[in-house]
Amino acid sequence: MSEIERMIGAPDIALCVARNEEHRIVGCVAVTAVSDSLGYLGMLTVSPTLQSAGLGTKLLRGAEEKARSMGLKVMEMTVISQRDSLIAWYERSGYRPTGERRPFPILRDPPLEFVVLAKPLSAD
Repeated sequence: MSEIERMIGAPDIALCVARNEEHRIVGCVAVTAVSDSLGYLGMLTVSPTLQSAGLGTKLLRGAEEKARSMGLKVMEMTVISQRDSLIAWYERSGYRPTGERRPFPILRDPPLEFVVLAKPLSAD
């Protein structure tokens, strides 16, 4: 079973997709309930032809709203530390570095690591 198929059937994961006029998937995002109060945002992806058009922001806001409806209080995510512009984009959306770093699961030279970002999910 693919990871996507596993996610679709998992009760603790909400997978949201955006489709174009031809009903093709052009973006997606997943919210996983890590605990009763903590959500993990993953797989935020937008088709390259639609980037910088606001779809990523809409998916992010939709994921946050879904997390709130799941009773989650904080959203967490990881971003590769070298992706400064992506980290800045999330910061503009209210996410802040927690100070925690996690190893990248695949050995690289030089090694990569994740920066952990988090945002309280109080009503916007």
